[in-house]
Amino acid sequence: MKFKPADAIQDLQFFGEFGGVNPSISDTSTYTFMSAKTMLDTFEGNTEGCYLYSRHSTPSNGYLGEALAAMEGTESANVSASGMGAITPVLLQLVGSGEHIVSSRTIYGGTYAFLKNFTPRLGIATTFVDITKVDIVEAAITKNTKVLFCETVSNPLLEVADIRALSALAKKYNIKLVVDNTFSPLSISPAKLGADVVCHSLTKFINGTSDAVGGVACGAQEFIDDLRNVNNGASMLLGSTMDSLRASSILKNMRTLPIRMKQHSYNASFLAHKFEADGLKTVYPGLESHPSHQLFTSMMNTAYGFGGMLTIDVGSLEKANALMKLMQERNIGYLAVSLGFYKTLFSAPGTSTSSEISEEEQKEMGLTNGLIRFSIGLDNDIERTYGMMKSCMIELDIL
Repeated sequence: MKFKPADAIQDLQFFGEFGGVNPSISDTSTYTFMSAKTMLDTFEGNTEGCYLYSRHSTPSNGYLGEALAAMEGTESANVSASGMGAITPVLLQLVGSGEHIVSSRTIYGGTYAFLKNFTPRLGIATTFVDITKVDIVEAAITKNTKVLFCETVSNPLLEVADIRALSALAKKYNIKLVVDNTFSPLSISPAKLGADVVCHSLTKFINGTSDAVGGVACGAQEFIDDLRNVNNGASMLLGSTMDSLRASSILKNMRTLPIRMKQHSYNASFLAHKFEADGLKTVYPGLESHPSHQLFTSMMNTAYGFGGMLTIDVGSLEKANALMKLMQERNIGYLAVSLGFYKTLFSAPGTSTSSEISEEEQKEMGLTNGLIRFSIGLDNDIERTYGMMKSCMIELDIL
């Protein structure tokens, strides 16, 4: 039976303390106990439904985690204060000093900087590879490799990882496949394709209103328990705890995620096809010209489309900056990082979200100065939006 992530979310039933249709918010940092023994048992993880201290867990975080685990089809999930607050503990939980990670070379700049610049201080090495070439990925695996890391759809080049093939490779070498699914919630379900851990920046599409920062790691119950262990759990000890008020807010916004993702995808697909027909160098997984179009199609949950992210290359940073400035002045969207907002957001990733990557490495991976990354919004009349964008491009001699 085909996995239907939106149904899994919808089938959850949470009531508030007094019968509210939204669960009550646990607006407290600490909890009382009827006995010292119960407190000790809770601290050691031997009680069910008891809470000790909000850095450990809260009911509000538990509700959100349950919804996200349902969405990804995993046993459990641990929410955190940011996307990086989810990814970094996962990697540190799985990899220790003297061990090794194989990672996609085109990933979010913060993750890249963590693997390139920070983890070597802990004795952890990373080899960056072209994740679309499974033979190259396999050649990079050593006896010390513990994790294979990738993004389902890479930031910012929109390369697509073959989750099934990478999962088979991970199982062959007894390593863990960790996938960042931030760009493709609902569209692709990596855990159902064999990923061991699925991470998201909740800040983006899942929250959808650009008013909260959050993250999640979804996986097996045993692994999530390890992350939360009070003695050696990376999430617990590094303290990247989500606030209960934010957890409650994001949970409410998740209710509209299926509708929003359909509209994001519809609008992005419309613009991508128009831009390509206009002769612009356009990258979008929904275009037949995308080298991984068929791969994405084979993995996707069809109802939610190919996602809301696309790129165009206008030839130079000067032209990119001029176009983005003009589009913002005409209220087409905002010159801003992040993604998943109701309004279209655009940025030149080489000088923003991927600026942690050196110019030489950017060139090697194909990240050009003229590249603009778009997070396409929820515009009701996308044909009108296209006309406004095209007008800006004609005015600047881009078209």
